[in-house]
Amino acid sequence: MNVKLAERILDVADIHWEHPRHFDHGIDQLVVVDTLDERAKRGMRTRLVRFAPGAATRVPFLHDYHEEVYLVSGDQSRLDVATFERRDTHLTGTYFVRPAGTEHGPFSSEAGCVLLEIHYYDA
Repeated sequence: MNVKLAERILDVADIHWEHPRHFDHGIDQLVVVDTLDERAKRGMRTRLVRFAPGAATRVPFLHDYHEEVYLVSGDQSRLDVATFERRDTHLTGTYFVRPAGTEHGPFSSEAGCVLLEIHYYDA
């Protein structure tokens, strides 16, 4: 299979962010590349995720693919599952590496944030 790839340049300011129905209120995404196939356990996804000020997730996440996340701007706090109190807060420039099967979250953002997320399976 010979597939010709071409550079894509995206002006994020001009792209419409989407709010998937399974996302919590105030959290949107912009999917850049998505070949992630969770049934076949292959591929990857690159996306930006945006938290509005005060937005939060409600449950921990657990998935069978690896995830790397760069906190592009703002703040993000990990919340205690039982009390929803902040456990720790990270600021712009933090990079998270989460191997498959790593439980993480729930999360909140006081001032709002933008995350660059890369999800992938081992080759």
